[in-house]
Amino acid sequence: MEAVTAAANPVIKVASLCGSLRKGSYNRGLLRTAIELSKESIHGIQIEYIDISPLPMLNTDLEGPDGSFPPVVVAFRKKIRQADSVLFASPEYNFSVTAPLKNAIDWASRPPNCWADKAAAIVSAGGSFGGGRSQYHLRQIGVYLDLHFINKPEFFLNAFAPPAKFDADGNLIDPEAKERIKDLLLSLQAFTLRLKGKC
Repeated sequence: MEAVTAAANPVIKVASLCGSLRKGSYNRGLLRTAIELSKESIHGIQIEYIDISPLPMLNTDLEGPDGSFPPVVVAFRKKIRQADSVLFASPEYNFSVTAPLKNAIDWASRPPNCWADKAAAIVSAGGSFGGGRSQYHLRQIGVYLDLHFINKPEFFLNAFAPPAKFDADGNLIDPEAKERIKDLLLSLQAFTLRLKGKC
């Protein structure tokens, strides 16, 4: 897939979220790679990592009578609203998405829904299926939220099969996987622009 040139189209802002809170998370390593690629070899795409760890567990008692939210939730929702599209790194816990990621999704879905009409893509690293089941659950959640996931390419990565895919700090070192992430980002970029009527 050819890169979309900056001269022809505006820069799209991508919010990236990782469902794992672990410091050395492989899934967070995938997002670091995506950010590096966006700076080095893809014009017209800007990816911001958004930390979901400060979010409290969703509890509507934390909402004000006027529909207000705690400051940390307000800041998070603003980041999602300002993004043109979303890149999820979704590890698989018990055949599904993680609790922190679902919590973040639920906070941003409180009225008004911040996810609606945005393009999205998913990457995941895990065991033999590479986190695939979590991706399928996330796609189901997206249907109700009016999130529009790209269909292809899909990105699943078996993090434990040789040769090593990550270094000791959780950074992706596999060249083939990096190329696959680049292809996914180009697809997300093109789909985002299409949804926005820019191409």
